[in-house]
Parts: sequence; structure tokens; C-alpha cells
Amino acid sequence: MAEYPQLLHTVLDTTDVRGLAEFYRLFLGLHYRSGDEPPAGGVDDADWLVLIDADGLRSLAFQQVDRVEQTTWPEHDVPMQLHVDFTVSSVAELERHRERAESLGARVLLDRTDDPDEPLYVLADLAGHPFCIFVA
Repeated sequence: MAEYPQLLHTVLDTTDVRGLAEFYRLFLGLHYRSGDEPPAGGVDDADWLVLIDADGLRSLAFQQVDRVEQTTWPEHDVPMQLHVDFTVSSVAELERHRERAESLGARVLLDRTDDPDEPLYVLADLAGHPFCIFVA
């Protein structure tokens, strides 16, 4: 018997399950769980998808919802609610991954790359969920 519960994965609500899963699959280099791959030439009616890492461990899951109220952060009318942090090794890597995220459809919410102690970007994914990329 385990002493503590184990994290299975983080679930993100979205109105476009496949679109958001594809964003994170491409951005993080993850893979679909067996059976969750896009259908070959068929209609994609997925309402729940799971992405796994190279070792087969669950990382992220995506759940279909009718509506997602996007955060207004840094204003607090609609709070962030949850965000994911990613680290990179250098400012050059920070810029490379920001560009990759934007090319996949993310948008920059905050540019704090001028902070000498912790340069970072806060971005929003396709569903409006904020995530941070910063130099560790």
C-alpha cells in the first residue's frame, strides 16, 4: 500500500480536445496513449484524450466541455485557476520555445525576459490556459 496518492496526470478542460492535445503533443514532444491517436481519414469525435511521455507515463489529459471561461490574468476578473510551469536551461532556449509555442497557436500574456534573476514568458494555450516557460 502506497503512503501517498500518486499523480496520474493533469487534466485540462477544452472545447477542442484534439486541437489542445495536438498543441501540447507537439510543444512537449509527447505521444498519444494507445487508442487515442487521431483517426485515419475519419471523423474525430474524441471527448477525452491522454498524452504520455517517452516512458509511457501519463502526462496530460484533455476533457471536452461546452465552455471554458478564459482567464483575464493579470487582471483578476477571471483568475488563472491553474497553470503549468516549464523550465529551460538558457535564455536562448526560452526564446526558441516561446517561438515554437507561438507557431503552434499560443499567445504571449506576459514577457518578463528582462528579469535578470528569472526571465520568463507567460503564454496562453489554444483554450486560453496560461503556462509559464522560464529559465531554471
